[in-house]
Amino acid sequence: MNISFSQLKMFFVFALLSIAFSNSQTPTGYDLWLEYSEIREPTTLSEYQKFTNSIFFPGGNSILLNAQKELVKGLNAMLGRESDVQDSPNLLNTMWVAKKDGLNQELQSALKGYFEQIGKEGFIIKSVSVNGKNILLISANEDIGILYGVFKFLQLMKMQKSLEGVNLIEAPKIELRMLNHWDNLDRTIERGYAGFSLWNWQKLPKYIDQRYKDYARANASIGINATVLTNVNANALVLTSAYLEKVAALADVFRPYGIKVYLTARFSAPIEIGGLNTADPLDKDVIEWWNNKVTEVYKYIPDFGGFLVKANSEGQPGPQNYGRTHVDGANMLATALKPFDGLVIWRAFVYSETDATDRAKQAFTEFVPYDGNFLENVLVQVKNGPIDFQPREPFHPMFGAMPNTPLVMEFQITQEYLGFSSHLVFLPKLYEEVLDAETYRKGKNSTVAKVIDGSLFNKKISGMAGVANIGTDMNWTGHPFAQANWYGYGRLAWDPYLSSEIIAEEWLRLTYSNNSEFVKPVKSLMIASREAVVNYMTPMGLHHLMDTGHHYGPGPWVGDLSRPEWNPTYYHNADKNGIGFDRTPSGSNATSQYAPEIAKIFNDPETCPEEYLLWFHHLPWDYKLKNGGILWDAIALKYQKGVDQVEEMMNIWKQAKTYISDDQYNEVRMLLEIQLQEAKWWRNASLLYFQTFSGRELPHGVGRPEENLEYYKSLKFPYAPGN
Repeated sequence: MNISFSQLKMFFVFALLSIAFSNSQTPTGYDLWLEYSEIREPTTLSEYQKFTNSIFFPGGNSILLNAQKELVKGLNAMLGRESDVQDSPNLLNTMWVAKKDGLNQELQSALKGYFEQIGKEGFIIKSVSVNGKNILLISANEDIGILYGVFKFLQLMKMQKSLEGVNLIEAPKIELRMLNHWDNLDRTIERGYAGFSLWNWQKLPKYIDQRYKDYARANASIGINATVLTNVNANALVLTSAYLEKVAALADVFRPYGIKVYLTARFSAPIEIGGLNTADPLDKDVIEWWNNKVTEVYKYIPDFGGFLVKANSEGQPGPQNYGRTHVDGANMLATALKPFDGLVIWRAFVYSETDATDRAKQAFTEFVPYDGNFLENVLVQVKNGPIDFQPREPFHPMFGAMPNTPLVMEFQITQEYLGFSSHLVFLPKLYEEVLDAETYRKGKNSTVAKVIDGSLFNKKISGMAGVANIGTDMNWTGHPFAQANWYGYGRLAWDPYLSSEIIAEEWLRLTYSNNSEFVKPVKSLMIASREAVVNYMTPMGLHHLMDTGHHYGPGPWVGDLSRPEWNPTYYHNADKNGIGFDRTPSGSNATSQYAPEIAKIFNDPETCPEEYLLWFHHLPWDYKLKNGGILWDAIALKYQKGVDQVEEMMNIWKQAKTYISDDQYNEVRMLLEIQLQEAKWWRNASLLYFQTFSGRELPHGVGRPEENLEYYKSLKFPYAPGN
């Protein structure tokens, strides 16, 4: 391998910069939204010191010890003094942190009626007056509620909210709030763009990395209570004793933060590690093997959560290999887990190479007929849209169509189709759009959020899962603003009715600055960022236009892959007559899977929302839109608008420079420069390709490509991350 002098020079420059960076004391982003800095505003400081002058916080188990440790850490840093925390109450206490059974009669009476509202995980933060004295209370029914309440209290202080008359009663609206790690045992991460996996299997169980504790702490601070450690494209080895003792070590770290461990179960494990010649879910030896394996797992991890399963999808083994159904497979595992209160989370992301049906229809077709047949400890996990985490999709038609089966929402936090960790894309805006969508399954106001939280059909258990964007990068997520997607996911898993604007403001204040001159414009940048990426990648309902395998950059011309539904040409159907996928009754009739009220809107291009127009319709290039323009011009102008929006994001960020450190500013500035370059790449490559069919000139105002189409087709990225 020949190395040029310039390459060698760059290597040494990079090495010196790395050393300088490692020795600097500037923030790296490692502390996420949990860095506690000293409060200097006199009035606010005085108020907080008054409320926290003397604190009663009784001891307890490891969860309560973590809560107490967090409270002391936060107060000491923000108030600039050592906190007076006592484990016995006295008349001088200005603050009490205790569960219901640790409060005296007067304080319990002051909170009468609240404890019934907060369940096992909720908390109360309230200023009360008892015998003429003001006392600040953090209380809960259970230990975990105290931990969540402490984090919330410190967040209020960090955002410099007044505590005078505070009256906050919170409980999670969703029971299972889970991260899905697509981490492999060799520490690579499928669709991971922030370094390698956190889990160092080679050093476990004896070596406990500080990052494991910091990971658990960060999740607890936003109410996440479950984690799946391994990739859905599962490896059976994780279920062997050699790995179970390693998993148990992680579970021991996470337990004091209220987090349960789950694993992905490879359906063929009885063959691969069990010595059987079949994995048929109705075979008695297979059933016995899984029963024994589950018993073994619980000996290592007594509070093990259960299994997440990807079966008969993209080559993964499953019950259909043996002529059985998803119900057969899920219920077999659920029966094994039932004595231990374990759950089976069965993914509905399925599509078959032997099924010529529109890919968007296949999950609905395979699962909805089985509604009500799954055991009560089975949840079906459904992606937010019917294809695969595209920048924009209509909500999945399964939501609302299975009233007798709890459905888990699966969001992607890692930015597989959204510029990896190079692009600033605030995903809670996407999550909010899906959760607020109307299903009409029980009339108006039957939103997806009500399906997920169980309230629409009175489900006993509810869940939300997010495919994690976390790795070994110093700041955990690659892009500093990608932390906001982890944070925002946790907030929406706790309360799916929160607005993305509230979440963005919280995160900015907790992470960067409370200065409204910074927060207001940067919040607007975040809120606009998701629409920008839709515009410069997949406007007006176009989807699945990325290049092969790595999913990095545009590849609308790809049409030679072995399975038709892997090809972008399958989805956009561009020809001289027009563009788009006809999913109306004249096409695949995918609209019939929605409630009639929704199908009627989608079926007519005059009523179909413009953002879904080409998702549901194949329309002529000169189709006249409501604004009088034609479709070709509208597509081109959307691509240009996306580029313009990134330029505006850069301008806003420049104005934010005075409110943050140089390192914080420059890191995002450089990433925005990459994003602008790649937004232009998407615009140029896509429009040049589609222009070969439309035969029309680009409208006025659309930037002209710097290269020809063949140049963009020639670009290859064999080492793009996340493969």
